[in-house]
Amino acid sequence: MMRAMDRSTQIKAMASEQRLTILRLLAEPQRHFGHQWSADPVEFGVCMTLIAEALAVAQPTASRHLEILKQTGFITVRKHLKWSYCKRDEAAIRDYLNWLGTELSSRA
Repeated sequence: MMRAMDRSTQIKAMASEQRLTILRLLAEPQRHFGHQWSADPVEFGVCMTLIAEALAVAQPTASRHLEILKQTGFITVRKHLKWSYCKRDEAAIRDYLNWLGTELSSRA
């Protein structure tokens, strides 16, 4: 179970259109990053450089967004050689959505 402060960080992370776009792109890695040659985008994750290109932002900007998503648990980052690969953490995202649904339902 996440602490309230962690949930607050997750909510702030979801308030960014760029971060939502990253999560949408990573939901279908083969479709959006099938051209990645260094590793299988589905099995291994997507290279941060390709994510920056997909967003049309500089690498440092993409890295900041990815770091926030990593801190919230929505993605995992795996290093291989000189690259870092990102993958959605489906369980963490599902947990957040379940929590949000419960919070938004009416309570007596």
